[in-house]
Amino acid sequence: MAEKSRGMGRGLSAILSAAPREDGEELRTLPVDLIAPNPNQPRRSFDEEALVALAESLKARGVLQPVLVRPVAGGGFELIAGERRWRAARIAGLAEIPAIVRQHDDAASLELAVIENMAREDLNPVDEARACAALVEELNLTREDVGRRVGRSRVAVSNLIRLLDLPDEALTLLERGELTEGHGRALLLATEHDDRRRLARDTVVNGWSVRELERRARHAAEVAADAPRVPRRAAAPRIHPDQQHAIERLSDTFSQAVGSDVRVAAQGSGYRVQLTFESIEEALEIARRLGVEAVL
Repeated sequence: MAEKSRGMGRGLSAILSAAPREDGEELRTLPVDLIAPNPNQPRRSFDEEALVALAESLKARGVLQPVLVRPVAGGGFELIAGERRWRAARIAGLAEIPAIVRQHDDAASLELAVIENMAREDLNPVDEARACAALVEELNLTREDVGRRVGRSRVAVSNLIRLLDLPDEALTLLERGELTEGHGRALLLATEHDDRRRLARDTVVNGWSVRELERRARHAAEVAADAPRVPRRAAAPRIHPDQQHAIERLSDTFSQAVGSDVRVAAQGSGYRVQLTFESIEEALEIARRLGVEAVL
């Protein structure tokens, strides 16, 4: 049976072989205790049973694929990629591990860590969402840029990042694999966090499909919209969940068309589309994509 493809469908070895070699890069054998994990590592959860199994393999065969590290002040090294192998090596009691030592700044280190993790098949949707959000927030990349780096569409990246709006209880169920990414997107149709928590728990207990959860989440949003509320000063008008869903689809569609982030907001029964440019060159490039001749 063919293996299921996920992410970019390639591991660290492919990334390293495709990357340009830099001055001062070297393959060394380093003491495991001199290596520390990357504090910007997007991956939060590691399967302990899988780590123990990998540790047994390392005991028998050794570490066949080097980890990627960078030197840090004080004489130690920081992981850029390969944290599972490093953790397993520690469990196996290995004193040393092969490593490629490469100079990287924080931005390059974070990007490589994200790409290496997104290439793995066992990464849960929450870790994937945090990885994509890190590239957007820390490196100021657009979601289209992130998509190109991790082999996903802009829409897929946007949907992943939106999962982080879910309450912690729902995120935990996603991390455990008790809910799928599709379930997570369905939960977002409910507007209240209390409803999202309740629906997440009920989905696990009752084994609801994504379609069933979507139906119940929409109903919860409609009930919440119709419920009487205490007036709040300068409260923004509530948006019907169907209109909110349309806004997100329009934003993704326009953003894909122009290759830049597009802000869409409700305006009465219609919508307002807003483009923001960081420079005149970016504006002119988008105009050219749309077939508009420059008048400046």
